[in-house]
Amino acid sequence: MSPLAESLSPASLTALTEAAAAITSTLKLDSVLQTIARLACSVTRGEASCVFLLDARTRRVTVAAATGSRRDAFIGREFDSNLGIPGQVIRTGSPISIINASRDNRFVKQIDHLASLRTHSIIAAPMLHRGEMIGVVEVVNRLDGSDFSPNDLKILQVFATLAAGATQNARAYADLQLKYDGLRESVMKKTAIIGQSPLMQEVLKLCERVAPSNATALLLGQTGTGKELCARYIHSVSRRRHETFVAINCAALSETLLESELFGHEKGSFTDAHAQRRGWFEAANRGTLFLDEIGDISRATQVKLLRVLQEREFVRVGGSKPIPCDVRIIAATNRNLKNMMADGLFRDDLYYRLSVFPIRIPSLRERREDIPLLVEHFVKHSAEAFRVPAVRVSEPAMDLLTRYHWPGNIRELQNVIERSVLMADNQQLLPGHLPPDIQAAVAEVLVSEDVNSLQGQERALILKALTQCAWNQSKAARTLGISRDYLRHKIKKYGLRKPASPGDADGESCSFSESPVMGYAGGSGT
Repeated sequence: MSPLAESLSPASLTALTEAAAAITSTLKLDSVLQTIARLACSVTRGEASCVFLLDARTRRVTVAAATGSRRDAFIGREFDSNLGIPGQVIRTGSPISIINASRDNRFVKQIDHLASLRTHSIIAAPMLHRGEMIGVVEVVNRLDGSDFSPNDLKILQVFATLAAGATQNARAYADLQLKYDGLRESVMKKTAIIGQSPLMQEVLKLCERVAPSNATALLLGQTGTGKELCARYIHSVSRRRHETFVAINCAALSETLLESELFGHEKGSFTDAHAQRRGWFEAANRGTLFLDEIGDISRATQVKLLRVLQEREFVRVGGSKPIPCDVRIIAATNRNLKNMMADGLFRDDLYYRLSVFPIRIPSLRERREDIPLLVEHFVKHSAEAFRVPAVRVSEPAMDLLTRYHWPGNIRELQNVIERSVLMADNQQLLPGHLPPDIQAAVAEVLVSEDVNSLQGQERALILKALTQCAWNQSKAARTLGISRDYLRHKIKKYGLRKPASPGDADGESCSFSESPVMGYAGGSGT
């Protein structure tokens, strides 16, 4: 306790202790400053107060908080640090007490007009933190109408020191929050899931729903759909976001190597184990472990993984001591685990442990409306990565990209865009810059669509002729300029059916229906 505080009465010390607890109960700067202003009046029994903060770089003072009915008229106002009573406190670093403010040249009389009050006495104290001037706390008029006493000034001086510490803590927290927000934005750019389609919006909602919990998530989808991206997104918005995210592809490692990578190994546990090694479960402790291609692990490894999920502990390869771990598991696969369970290739109990919260990631062809967004993203990213001029994707090229069926999903799209950006001339990506197999595949689809369109037109034309000719085949054939046999062939091809009707007396007539059953079903000649 400082000598100044020791000179205060027990009642004053109690009031200051309670005030200190209140101003340190939050780390939001605005709330801290407003609490300081309110409690400055409380501990000194003052009528109104202001908190002034000094900008060390500009030497300007800002009214950061105030009390009273007209406080909004003060908050945010700036002035030079040499002016007024706060200016003197900042210059001297000492508290000040004024008995008759109206006769003191340091008092700015316009303040009374702004505050709608009449100032009689003032006490002000510096907010000093580790020798640095932070600002000034000022209180005006005792509530009982008397002048402020020397003891009131001592109380305010101690309180201002406490307030300085609380203010700096809140500022430090705000700086950390700003840095965190910047880091989060950087992480989100890397883990952002691009897509405005309803399917991807639903995926996002599910990721955000499961993220705050510790539940195991199972991501299901074809290769290249972005399962790891979704796993990183879940981690980045979870409570574990500040901890490690580890991704491991189970299909890329042999059974022995996978166990060593996951659980670590003891020295001498196998031929090349020359030293003890930590596994990914230890590396990801308190964080997230993403197990991609979980359907490719052996039955033996499945047993060990199940134990970790159940017991929250594991044993290194070649070891005997259980090691506790706190790891959030996110698994992914492009295989049908239920079929594997039926075939005895995947353990039922492990499946149910992993699939607490399954999320299906749609293929790219299921969300074609997202392809232009992804294309623009990859074009920009590729141009920056390869240090080439930005290119514009022509409408015909975008049409080809949108129509292609993308068996490799987003991964294939990214690969195609990277290649095409390098191939593009005159900063424009044209259809000719796309791989030939994509052009050929889309051309085949377009031909098929054209054929279907022509057939639809032909079918409609035949139906119109039959209707106009009261379904008389001979008349309809003459109208169309084709033979009767060829017309009968077309009727059969398009599944036209003569309905059973009591009015059918002419053997040349042919009724039809829109039946989905293919084949000719009626209309024999005479």
